[in-house]
Amino acid sequence: MTELKNDRFLRALRREATDTTPIWVMRQAGRYLPEYRATRERAGSFMGLAQNPEYACEVTLQPLERFELDAAILFSDILTIPDAMGLGLSFAQGEGPQFAHPVRTAADIAKLAVPDMDGELRYVMDALRLIRRELHGRVPLIGFSGSPWTLACYMVEGQGSKDFATLKAMCWNEPKLAHQLLDTLAQAVAHYLIAQAAAGAQALMIFDTWGGLLGPASFREFSLRYMARIVDALKADPQARELPIVLFSKGAGQHLAEMADTGCAALGVDWTMDISAARLAVAGKVALQGNLDPAVMRANPDVIRREARAVLDSYGNHPGHVFNLGHGITPEVDPAHVKVLVDEVHDYGRTLRTR
Repeated sequence: MTELKNDRFLRALRREATDTTPIWVMRQAGRYLPEYRATRERAGSFMGLAQNPEYACEVTLQPLERFELDAAILFSDILTIPDAMGLGLSFAQGEGPQFAHPVRTAADIAKLAVPDMDGELRYVMDALRLIRRELHGRVPLIGFSGSPWTLACYMVEGQGSKDFATLKAMCWNEPKLAHQLLDTLAQAVAHYLIAQAAAGAQALMIFDTWGGLLGPASFREFSLRYMARIVDALKADPQARELPIVLFSKGAGQHLAEMADTGCAALGVDWTMDISAARLAVAGKVALQGNLDPAVMRANPDVIRREARAVLDSYGNHPGHVFNLGHGITPEVDPAHVKVLVDEVHDYGRTLRTR
């Protein structure tokens, strides 16, 4: 494979010195870019885009043509695994993901099996191989998956929700059944990420988007437990063990110290806590990624620069920081604002290194 020309992101994940703070943006390949919208139009649908390796490669690389980002992330969706399990994923216009066959009963869960990574999910691996080749070592490539808890939220509810109360009720009323579902998903996610490592991913990220909906004890039992199991499985694989693992559990800042004990390399931090507090909580065990409020990207450029500097100052002149938003960039953001952010993080990050 081609040698990396820019390894800031990987060095930061290893908590090594970097010349400036690396930055990438969650959902950086997405609807805020007119070129993305044009490619999706050609693909005919979101799934037509995500399941075509050439299109997925094209939109993965689009933000790198505009901005000096320090990492690329595979263009895909967190719900590829349940779709490959036969649940019938679709995306209704303006309504988000929907499953034709939600998982609600013991019989439903018993039917689930770990998908074939060279069969139903071959398109993801083909996309990774193509993207890695087309990057020519420009920046590292991130592979990812949804967490078992987050995947289960959609699979049981059958669609998006504010509280995913159907799954939470299952956890309270039929905990053994919930654990059976989560165990199957943990196996699937581990196999999926191991396959991504083999296909060319250079870092792996687990998105626990809905972990913050759980109370402390439930978070440990139904979310953290399974993410830790996945990290263990990745660490046991000869190829995947070499890749840094990033865990991001939105709304679960109180659990950062416990998450740092899983053996991951880094933790994502949302915008609801100061990153200085997060740094103290993890006590140097892991790198941190984050954590600008995504809504700031709709403000004027001076505000974006000011708020970016505030995050950088909060983290301070310490190794192990990857700048990111505290969640994904939203569709209405002006792409010019992203350039303002990327340039400010790099410029101001360099000044921090001189302090």
